Amino acid sequence: METLETESAFKASVQEIQNSSGYKNPLGFGICRVDFGQLDSSRILQATYPFMNWNENFGSAAVFIKNAQEQGHSIDFNADEVIIPVNLKFLEGCLNAFTPYADEAYGDAHKNIQVISALYNHIKENGMRDEEFRLVLIFNDAPCKSVEATYLKLYALSTGKAGLRTLNLNGAFGALHNVAWSDGQPIELEWLRENEIELKISNQYPKIDFVDKFPRFLQHIIPADNTRILDDSRVRFGAQLHAGTTIMPGASYVNFNAGTTGSSMVEGRISSSAIVGDGSDVGGGASILGVLSGTDGNPITIGKNTLLGANSVCGIPLGDGCIIDAGIAILAGTKIQISPDQLALIKAANPAQSLKDSTVFKGSELAGYNGIHFRQDSQNGAVIARRSTREVKLNADLH
Repeated sequence: METLETESAFKASVQEIQNSSGYKNPLGFGICRVDFGQLDSSRILQATYPFMNWNENFGSAAVFIKNAQEQGHSIDFNADEVIIPVNLKFLEGCLNAFTPYADEAYGDAHKNIQVISALYNHIKENGMRDEEFRLVLIFNDAPCKSVEATYLKLYALSTGKAGLRTLNLNGAFGALHNVAWSDGQPIELEWLRENEIELKISNQYPKIDFVDKFPRFLQHIIPADNTRILDDSRVRFGAQLHAGTTIMPGASYVNFNAGTTGSSMVEGRISSSAIVGDGSDVGGGASILGVLSGTDGNPITIGKNTLLGANSVCGIPLGDGCIIDAGIAILAGTKIQISPDQLALIKAANPAQSLKDSTVFKGSELAGYNGIHFRQDSQNGAVIARRSTREVKLNADLH
């Protein structure tokens, strides 16, 4: 691609590319480095993106696509995923196109240019394995097919560029391989079995941290300055943690496509597809059920300033300012007693909702209501609900 000397020339070039027949902006794109299998060199075990784009930076996408085409790669804009190997010629063409912005590409500005420049220098100095670096383009949010595109979507979630529960992750488990992870590096289990004797005799058997298809969040994501994760094993890649979230060790866990939308304290389990609102506290050992664990496929959202007591179980969506006392399970079918006076207070706190007049409700009938305190009668064991009179407020010094 010719060297573009001015911003106006760059913009005109991008416009020409985007106006070409059949062109379509990608939904997500980025350049990744891949880790190959130790036995099967065609198997991709992991994809690492120094920077990725989601519904943004379409000028950079146009430059990448044009240079890929000039290297002889055909791009099917109707495909869900397109993966193209990156070489020095591709990088040189991109650098030529980005010339007007080269001096501004540092810090938080022009991250795609920084990736191209750093990768160009890296390859010039160190060389690279064939097809080690790849341009990945996602044109449609379809079920996952490749490791590279699956990782791109997981990055989009964990960086907060895509909202939780907004992406099609069907096929992710089929696309990813179950591997052993050692200091962030994936190792084929078949390779370990084949070389076990020699590795152990020579004292070179690696320290295996865990075995899974997904890496850990901190292997790929730098969290916000005021976010704390006290044990890296407690957050799976593909989770989303809002700034100010604290993940305590012990019984806490945040699965992929789940997480927080504000400052939250997490000492319990946030299962896949579950979302916790700002100012809420998931107490020690508490569990929010996922779509595969008792919610009939309905994802659970926990509202703002809500408390799940220690060892409680939440199987319904909760509104703002709710409390589930320690040790209580509130499921869709749980029978919950509400006295007439408390029912009137709950209705007043939820004027937009329509709650029937009754003294016994299923948990599903109270889903999403604000200001409910779920308790257990200490004398007869019945689960009861009252209008909450206590504000859930996190310690500002800790968040």
